[in-house]
Amino acid sequence: MAWTNSRDRELKERAWAVIPNGMYGHQSARMLPDAYPQFFSRADGAHLWDSDGNRYIDFMCGYGPNLFGYRHAEIDRAYIDQLSAGDTMTGPGAVMVELAEAFVAQVGHADWAMFCKNGTDATTMATTIARCHTGRRTIVLAKGAYHGAAPWCTPVRSGVTAEDRANQIFCDYNDVESLEAAVRAAGADLSAVIASPIKHDAFVDQASPLPEYARRARELCDAHGALLIVDEVRAGFRLARDCSWSPIGVQPDLSSWGKAIANGHPISALLGADKAREAASKIYVTGSYWFSAAPMAASLATLKLIRESDYLERTQGLGAQLRAGLEAAAASAGFGLRQTGPAQMPMVLFDDDADFAKGYFWCAAMLRRGVYMHPWHNMFICAAMTSDDVAAAIAAAEEAFDEMKAAGGAFEPATQLRSRRAPVDA
Repeated sequence: MAWTNSRDRELKERAWAVIPNGMYGHQSARMLPDAYPQFFSRADGAHLWDSDGNRYIDFMCGYGPNLFGYRHAEIDRAYIDQLSAGDTMTGPGAVMVELAEAFVAQVGHADWAMFCKNGTDATTMATTIARCHTGRRTIVLAKGAYHGAAPWCTPVRSGVTAEDRANQIFCDYNDVESLEAAVRAAGADLSAVIASPIKHDAFVDQASPLPEYARRARELCDAHGALLIVDEVRAGFRLARDCSWSPIGVQPDLSSWGKAIANGHPISALLGADKAREAASKIYVTGSYWFSAAPMAASLATLKLIRESDYLERTQGLGAQLRAGLEAAAASAGFGLRQTGPAQMPMVLFDDDADFAKGYFWCAAMLRRGVYMHPWHNMFICAAMTSDDVAAAIAAAEEAFDEMKAAGGAFEPATQLRSRRAPVDA
């Protein structure tokens, strides 16, 4: 079938009339190449179909929730079985206790669990508990890091007051001296250090945590009686079967989780150590859908697969295959790529592309060839992807690089980014 987007264009026009900006939030396509679809009709495994019926190998995985593949039979069956018995009831189902037990058994630092709906819920609960535990106000966090969309952490300041952003001090990720300076500036008011498990900011190269940085964060929190929070919402269970900093020997006091913990079903979690239990019991947090049983059943099934399958090694291997193939294809065509971050969470940026013109051209060319990639956000590999899928993506990349070469450097600037607001804390 020839690629077309007439139905998507129609839906975008209709959406513009009834939805602010036609779409909002991280899934808005307004900052992507013009041809990128906004609306989709279905998804299965590692593939996605837009509203025009175009099929894509999906390297965004719903921006992270798809870990084992869309429409995973075992996970969805657990969800449907619980849904048919009872979902959003006057109280939670027994599955809530089972899920909390499973998380405590799975994640080394965890002694208790609380459940909510979105990553922002979980990170906000974490900072609230830290302030309750310490009786202090100041949070130290990295410049440019994304911890959600609440007023205290949203990357866009519209409608946000100075008071919403008070009591925050910023440091540079992986810079021990900068971290130490931020902690000194907080002084006796330090309540927590919150950190992403890797540097996965948009628009820039990704970076794994330096062991000395992670360990120093732990030491500083211990020395000052503050709590260490690791924000696992995006990377959780994609880097390890435990907390992502466990392989370097660092355990947080609190960790926030979301996205992949139920393979796309709506649930997030906050896990904590015993030292923060009393504070967690004192704060008041809730939501009409936080106790829904069906997503908890899906999460329980997902955790079982995390424990028992080779999904992690599989996604790492597929990511390595993709990375090697793209590197060879780009070099053959004379283009320089920067592929950073873990192979299973790839970030692909072009050398000498400050205005993202090359990246936009290339991603649009990939899209027309049935591969959905992102020009400025990290991507994801799911366990339903196959080596053949990756090979097909590499073949499409070779053609896309050839198309770029034929364009002779005549790449239109990414005007979609003109409305981009630079990170105010950078």
